[in-house]
Amino acid sequence: MSGAYSNVVATARDYYNSDDADNFYFHVWGGEDIHIGIYTHDDEPIATASARTVQTMMQQVASLNADSRVIDVGAGYGGAARALARRYGCKVTCLNLSEAQNARNRELNREQGLDHLVDVVDGSFEHLPMDNGSFDLAWSQDAILHSGNRAGVLAEINRVLRPGGEFIFTDPMQADDCPAGVLGPVLARIHLDTLGSFGYYRRVAQDLGWREVVVTDLSEQLPRHYARVQAELGARRDELTRYISAAYIDRMLQGLSAWIDAGRKGYLAWGIMRFQRR
Repeated sequence: MSGAYSNVVATARDYYNSDDADNFYFHVWGGEDIHIGIYTHDDEPIATASARTVQTMMQQVASLNADSRVIDVGAGYGGAARALARRYGCKVTCLNLSEAQNARNRELNREQGLDHLVDVVDGSFEHLPMDNGSFDLAWSQDAILHSGNRAGVLAEINRVLRPGGEFIFTDPMQADDCPAGVLGPVLARIHLDTLGSFGYYRRVAQDLGWREVVVTDLSEQLPRHYARVQAELGARRDELTRYISAAYIDRMLQGLSAWIDAGRKGYLAWGIMRFQRR
């Protein structure tokens, strides 16, 4: 299995499989939904804002039905997959690199009676273990940044989408006008040299022949979310040290500060992007 992972993806896999990271993301970051939330106010619960992101994205793909096939690329704990399956009765394949997250995903599917609709596959989005043209919709939230070959990930998504199928996703990115050299502390956190951007993903989509449906810039939500997570982590520190190491908490608080600072300075971007395969 490990041979299928690039070095960057393998690093992310090892990180998300660690007990500290698994407990942090499940108990602090948002529970079933471990991605950036859309907040109506700064003190809103993380899980509420994160669920709003899923609902906002689902409003754009309302044509799904029980015959639809969906792949969630980098599915985390599968919250979006269950929301899609519950609303539309569609079958969803969760592709994710972390066996620890996938185990929680499968357990939640069973607990919520959705394991007949949601399948969980261990694997890398750089080499999707699915046939060509298998899916009507590809979905991804805040996962593609972890690849050092983002264009390759989108090419794989293009391969498994049927003609006319759509890809809707979010990703923490650098701003198109981000000055060179300012994102060092952020990039160090994810062991990468670059981030994508709105312009970058539009260029890759154009190269693939995709039609741009809608791109919604919600960049102000990125530092808002990271600040909310940082506040929650700090407030619950004593409680959380029962199952998250103090050293991990300290590193995470410092790392979150880097993302918050870069986001508030306008160096980072985030939003919902939707494209259609022709």
